[in-house]
Amino acid sequence: MYNKILESFLKLSAWCSDREFKGYDPYDGLNSPFFRALPGISKNRFARLVWIQGFKKSPINFRPVFGIKKDYNPKALALFLSSYATLYKAESRKEYLDKIEFFAGKILEVATPGYSGQCWGYNFDWESRAFFLPKYTPTIVVSSFVANALLDAYEIIPDDRFLKAARSTCDFILKDLNRTWDDQGNFIFSYSKFDNSSVFNASLLGSRLLARISSITGEPELAAEAKKSVEYVCSCQKADGAWGYGKLPFHQWIDNFHTGFNLECISDYMKYSGDNSYTQNLERGLEYYVNTFFTPEGVSKYYNTSIYPVDIHAPAQLVVTLSRLGRFGQYRELIDRVLGWTINNMQSPKGYFYYQVSKHYTVKIPYMRWSQAWIFYGMSTYLLSAKSDVAGH
Repeated sequence: MYNKILESFLKLSAWCSDREFKGYDPYDGLNSPFFRALPGISKNRFARLVWIQGFKKSPINFRPVFGIKKDYNPKALALFLSSYATLYKAESRKEYLDKIEFFAGKILEVATPGYSGQCWGYNFDWESRAFFLPKYTPTIVVSSFVANALLDAYEIIPDDRFLKAARSTCDFILKDLNRTWDDQGNFIFSYSKFDNSSVFNASLLGSRLLARISSITGEPELAAEAKKSVEYVCSCQKADGAWGYGKLPFHQWIDNFHTGFNLECISDYMKYSGDNSYTQNLERGLEYYVNTFFTPEGVSKYYNTSIYPVDIHAPAQLVVTLSRLGRFGQYRELIDRVLGWTINNMQSPKGYFYYQVSKHYTVKIPYMRWSQAWIFYGMSTYLLSAKSDVAGH
């Protein structure tokens, strides 16, 4: 299976490189100059939401028709940066160093100014059920992924710019984001400065970064703040080990890859902080995750209650989650089965991966962030973990 995954990865890598890592996104519909020119409608929240969802759900890519252009996405840049740092750990090749330099430099160029620390947002206006965020409005998710990627780069190339920027992101998280508190003095970070949402995986991504920076710079107060957020999220874990997406009434679904985020971040928090208080939460969550979201055939279910749509994000996150938890060897058969099905059913002969497989049709639009960057990250993690697994035996 290793050779099959390597061959698949090389085809994907060539496809992404040929397109200079620029592409479309499922949520970039509001980048359409046609829509922005519609008087009144472009300012209507419901119209924006319908417009975005129309592009997101359509199996036909209408973006070129409506003037939406391919672009760099800061989160995609972060995923590619982390991937090349991972590849370099597996094999010290100059081309990987060059890619690390390229992506790190590009990331530093596209930071959003005007906040307490370095931060990043998506390259499109985004309307959700909870809030509207204009293009490049920084969020805890994008900023945390970028800062972590810069730390991954820093481990390979000790450029102080990378560490300084990542440390600065902690100031954005601690000073600019809102908090929702519980009765015990614990809290959950908001998604952005302009909302009060309570999304579990988003807050944990910020907490993971705080703990990681604390382990590098020796600032215990950062880990102490991270603990309050981890404590809050773990207190919301269900008896069977699952988490809903968040606290809001319309955030009560339970899905595959956000569960993987939660587990990865809790595990990393404990590793970086030395605080192992959440081992039982992690074990319950992991058991629920691997037993709920993957079929015997290797299909990655989206929800705990249904398979469809099969989303490329889920198999990618499976590899990352189990590798970060140190369980790659234990679950190698599961990982191989899932990636095997994904390659057979979701990779184009051209090399890129499809977005989603629904019950009646497949969305084959080659999204760069959501699809290519994520499976690129998952496969690069697989290549390093498989090499380490062999060495460990």
